[in-house]
Amino acid sequence: MSSFGDSLFSDRFGFQAPDAEITVREDAPDVVRDAVLMLGYDSGIGPDSMRDIVCGVLLRRPDPNNWSQGNVENEVQYLINDAPWYKIYDLAERIYAKMLGNYNYSGKDEEFARRLNGVFREHGIGWKMEGGRIVARGSEVFEIATKDAVSTMTASGAPTAANEIHEALKDISRRPQPDVSGAIQHGMAALECVARQYDATTDTLGPIIGRLNLPKPMDDAIRKLWGFTSERGRHLLEGRDPQFEEGELVVTVAAAVSVYLLREKARSGR
Repeated sequence: MSSFGDSLFSDRFGFQAPDAEITVREDAPDVVRDAVLMLGYDSGIGPDSMRDIVCGVLLRRPDPNNWSQGNVENEVQYLINDAPWYKIYDLAERIYAKMLGNYNYSGKDEEFARRLNGVFREHGIGWKMEGGRIVARGSEVFEIATKDAVSTMTASGAPTAANEIHEALKDISRRPQPDVSGAIQHGMAALECVARQYDATTDTLGPIIGRLNLPKPMDDAIRKLWGFTSERGRHLLEGRDPQFEEGELVVTVAAAVSVYLLREKARSGR
């Protein structure tokens, strides 16, 4: 087997497949199952240790009749092939955790995450590994907006708003079922916190929107988004559960507008 210490051709010359459109969320196709297993082996985790990890995640007893390396590898492959999709992502986290802080795997934890994320991007998987945790991966604009929002809110003295965005990301990353309604609520709560700070008021977002000095017709768009949030995030109607893409849209817009307001506040000295 190769090792992470070897410099691969594609890494040396910077070749990589373009990011595929995200099409997979509630599934772990064979390409993901194979990647998690092979990257674990490539990190130096042997078949016996891998079986211990897999059985620990799936709460299965190792087969005492399998003791040779080939039979153990076959058992591990069977367990992974048969596992529920979300357990595969649990397994990826557990493999990372085994390597983290262990000098025998020095640097291999981050390389495991880097290469696994490459598989996710190449095959349109809507997840990514950050700090050893599997979290939802959105569109490129979603990734930029939310990352920028948290850092800007924190630097601007708006920790409550930053926490709301953090909670929105946690909700939309829940397994096996994302809490899209929760993500929508937290995303707009972040915007409401920023709007209150901008306007120096305790009003709810609805009355504040007209005082935010937003370029028209952005103010109308935010009013409609606020109404959408009320319908899909707080007062749900039977059979009208929000979709992941709708939650991603609301959180993206809320984060982007929050950053705009905080920067505008800093520029104007409000």
